[in-house]
Amino acid sequence: MQRFTTIVFDTDCVLCSGMVHFVLRHERAPTIRFVGAWSQTGLDLAAEHGLTRADLDETYLVVENGRGFTKSDAGIVVARHLKAPWSWLGLLRVVPHPLRDAVYSMIARRRYRWFGHKPKCFLPPPGMADRFIDH
Repeated sequence: MQRFTTIVFDTDCVLCSGMVHFVLRHERAPTIRFVGAWSQTGLDLAAEHGLTRADLDETYLVVENGRGFTKSDAGIVVARHLKAPWSWLGLLRVVPHPLRDAVYSMIARRRYRWFGHKPKCFLPPPGMADRFIDH
């Protein structure tokens, strides 16, 4: 049985949508699935991992092997799926967790101001709609 990693992301956030496009271009194999945070599936998956709608305003969720990851830990999990040199970002796990999450939270709080906010701005790339749940 093939296992998939699922990324629950803010479809209204230009930075978050850009991250999804980046992952699609640089992943080693097409094993990652994506779901919008504001879809019912995204909200349900977040709830299964103890996250509220408000939490999804501050982080994205990565579910791998039934375990949920948020903030910098989520980024490190995603990095493991990327081709080199991008996979080397996983080395950031040696940075103390509180410091990694503080930097992540600082960017997350400002992401709309710095990168923009567009309701329903995300569209799956042509030929990749099957990788997106509830889209």
